[in-house]
Order: sequence, then C-alpha cells, then structure tokens
Amino acid sequence: MPLPVYLFSGFLEAGKTRFIQETLQDPQFNTGEKTLLVVCEEGIEEYRPEKFSAGNVTVLALEGQNELTAEKLSEPCRRNRFDRVLIEYNGMWPLQLLFENMPKSWQIYQHMCFVDASTFPQYFANLRQHMVERFQDADMVVFNRCPKQTDKLPMHRAVKMVNRRAEIAYEYPDGEAEYDDIKDPLPFDLNAPVVEIADADFGLFYMDILDDPDKYTGKTLHFKAMVCLTDRAPKGCFAPGRFGMTCCIEDVAFVGLLCRYDGMQNLQQRQWIDLTARAGIIEHKIYEGKGPLLTALSVEKADPPAEELVYFV
Repeated sequence: MPLPVYLFSGFLEAGKTRFIQETLQDPQFNTGEKTLLVVCEEGIEEYRPEKFSAGNVTVLALEGQNELTAEKLSEPCRRNRFDRVLIEYNGMWPLQLLFENMPKSWQIYQHMCFVDASTFPQYFANLRQHMVERFQDADMVVFNRCPKQTDKLPMHRAVKMVNRRAEIAYEYPDGEAEYDDIKDPLPFDLNAPVVEIADADFGLFYMDILDDPDKYTGKTLHFKAMVCLTDRAPKGCFAPGRFGMTCCIEDVAFVGLLCRYDGMQNLQQRQWIDLTARAGIIEHKIYEGKGPLLTALSVEKADPPAEELVYFV
C-alpha cells in the first residue's frame, strides 16, 4: 500500500509553516500517527513540536536541491514505519524535481498551494512560471492575508485558467476563510442565435466549453481558428483551434476541439478559417472522456488574428 504524501507548496512566507503547525496541533488530524515531516526551506516561523497534539513526528530538513533524492527521503523510512508524509516544499524548486525523486512507495494524496494575496500581483508578474506550475498540479489553492475588499477575480482566473478542478479558498486577516464561488463572466452571449467569440476570448471559450460542454450543446458558434489535421481525430473530423501559452514560451501547445466537416478535402494544415458550427457532445479518447463535438455549418478562409497566440493567464 502506498505511503500517503501531503504536499504543501508556495513561496516563502506564504503561510505553509503556520498551516502545517496548526494541522499537527489539531487532535482530529494528529492522533498519534507516525508522521515524517520533510522541510525544504527555512522561513521566519519555526515549528514547535512541543505543541503538536501527539508525538511520533520525525522532521527531515533538506538544505538544498542536491539533497532532494530518493535515497535521502527514504533514509528515515529505514528506521521507522511511517503512516504518512508531510512535505513543506521550497517555493523556488521545480515540482518536477520532487516528482522524479520521490521514493516509488510514496504517493501524493493532496497538494495544497499557499499564496500571499498581498504579494500575488508582484509574484505572478515576475515569477509566473513557478506559480503556474504549482497551480497546475494543486488540489487546493489558498490565498492568505486577503483583505475582504480585494478583487478576487484575477486570483480566481489565474488558477482556473490552468487548473479547472482546483478548489480555491481565501483566508482573511481575522482568520475567517471563504471558499471560491465566483462564476466566470463570459464575454460573449450564449443566448444569441449565433454565439460570436472574439479572437481575444478564444482561451476563455476553450476552457469553458471543455469544462461544461453540456452548456454549449445545440448552440451555434462562430470563431476564427487554425486548422489542425490529425490522425487522432475521428474520420471526417479536424481540430480547429489555436496555439496557447500558459506561462512561458516552452509551454506553447496547440489546443483545439473536434469538428465534423463534410469538406475535409478542402482544408489545409495550419490555414486560418472563419468557422460557424453547431456544438454537441462526443465520447472520445482525445478528451479522455466526454467533450465537445462541433459540426461545421460554414467554413471560410480567413486572415490570421492580430495576436495568433492565446494566453491562458
């Protein structure tokens, strides 16, 4: 049976240590299970083991990335049989480094990412790649020190554009917490006879239709897209879409939707088209389950948009 790992990520002073300390002080969570606490950075706050609700907590402090190895992580396990592992991860270390070096018997059960809401705009502007990497993998993102009058929409969008399944919580200075219930305002009218999707709104449309294809079923959509002819699509289908970037140029990838079209022989790879199509649903491996299937009503040659690349954050 795999050893459950609870991963806590986020930049320095984002609230990771305090949360872990309070968790291990909680008798409902810490009832004496043998716990390995792996600490990958040293902040202002320090752990106070004497306040833990039960003993059996072993601390393994790593001084640098060179110590993050399967051998180093496994060393305490040779002396003890642990029930769980808690990892306070360094905000500047790549997550992939952890995933590649975790012992094979370890399995991440939950990943919580902590963000200081007061410094979020600065970090997101200057260290976007590090932040997006954590958002992409997180089960929950917690924005700490969040003034109640703060506009939460930029934080909500930053997470949801790269990870639709992540839960979001906002913790206020008085200790009160609130779960995210923001409904993304769509910049197009879904009740219009033809839903016009502007070039700049393709990214939001793409994420929304993947997240809730039923909402679009029966709608007639019009948007500009690049043609992708791929063997992964069902016979008689192509993938209209765009190249999109989440955080840096290395992450650029084509994102598209399945579209059935009787005039497939008239299409050319990477040509730009104006597409009018009716939306439906299909079960297909390209979506790893249920996803949207468009049926082309009109396909016209088009010029590229002013900005060809879609930015998801």
